[in-house]
Amino acid sequence: MIEENVRRILEGLPPNVRLLAATKGRSVEEIERAIDAGVNLIGENYVQEAAKKYGEIKKEVEWHFIGHLQKNKVKKACEIFHVIESMDSLKIAKELEKRCGSMGKIMPVMIEINSGREENKSGVFPENAIGLADEIVNLKHVELVGVMTMGPAVEGEEIRKYFKITREIFDSLQDRYGVKYLSMGMTDSWRIAVEEGANIVRIGRGIFGPR
Repeated sequence: MIEENVRRILEGLPPNVRLLAATKGRSVEEIERAIDAGVNLIGENYVQEAAKKYGEIKKEVEWHFIGHLQKNKVKKACEIFHVIESMDSLKIAKELEKRCGSMGKIMPVMIEINSGREENKSGVFPENAIGLADEIVNLKHVELVGVMTMGPAVEGEEIRKYFKITREIFDSLQDRYGVKYLSMGMTDSWRIAVEEGANIVRIGRGIFGPR
């Protein structure tokens, strides 16, 4: 089933859109099956969970952090991940700068947009995204490469307006700083996200089935 799901999604994606497998709570065996079927981006929400899997999965893949990054987990995140998709504060950006600087590493990051302006969710409100970007680009070991949004839990076409908000920010930052990635869309919304310009979609249940 995993292999069939991956193939079907990949066949439905335009050539410029990358598939990220959201692997929170999934076993090493499940993840390796997805990789063998063609997945080369792995997204994890928790640093501790990712560290265990990272130690066991020896296949060549790109690891993206897609959860809320806490300051005390930044050092370990720098050791594991190739990209932080969920950057939402200057405090964490500066901690990344310090830790990556000591490792001689440059960490690509995406600013997470709280496109639904939900108080209980992480991410920056749309009006604060450009200001955060202006600060991040001054850091030597943190590289701004894009924006990401989860979007609120709404039905069907309702999600489109939140993707549009995020796309507008992406366009502004592309003009300003040449960012490359617009990460949005999940199992139930990735087709709409692609229509609105996403070039990374993050899919969990659509690949692995229900938990």
